[in-house]
Amino acid sequence: MSQEPQPDFQLVRTPFGELVWTGPQGQQVIGVVPVRAFPIQAPQDGIALVDPEGHEVAWFPQLDAIPQPARGLMEEELARREFMPVVQRIVAVSGFSTPCTWTLETDRGRTEFVLRGDEDIRRIGSAHALLIADAHGINYLVPDQLALDAYSKRVLDRFL
Repeated sequence: MSQEPQPDFQLVRTPFGELVWTGPQGQQVIGVVPVRAFPIQAPQDGIALVDPEGHEVAWFPQLDAIPQPARGLMEEELARREFMPVVQRIVAVSGFSTPCTWTLETDRGRTEFVLRGDEDIRRIGSAHALLIADAHGINYLVPDQLALDAYSKRVLDRFL
């Protein structure tokens, strides 16, 4: 009976909620944070652990290759940090000049936000994916603007 090889690092959560990375030589870094290299285009590829000053302490080419329980801790932390509702449809827009108030249906429910300017709508990755930033810095993902209903497409066309 073969056992899985043990990783050459350890990742644990303190009672205060901080992640602690222990490297192969026993060095410890308290307060590490997992960061995706490509959060939208390839969320499972390229995960770094960075220290509180932003310096990389570990690199993992694939999230799936990280053994449990470290992978579970990283996934929990990433989910906590990466709040990005997915836009299902645009319900209403207060006007076509900015700033204006948008009402959306997202995968997290209905919401309203203020769009400060046209530059807060950016194309990302594929030609049809968009990222919309509200006045508070929350990003809303439109994976494929062509898949939206006719009204939503018309609103986006006016702002792009």
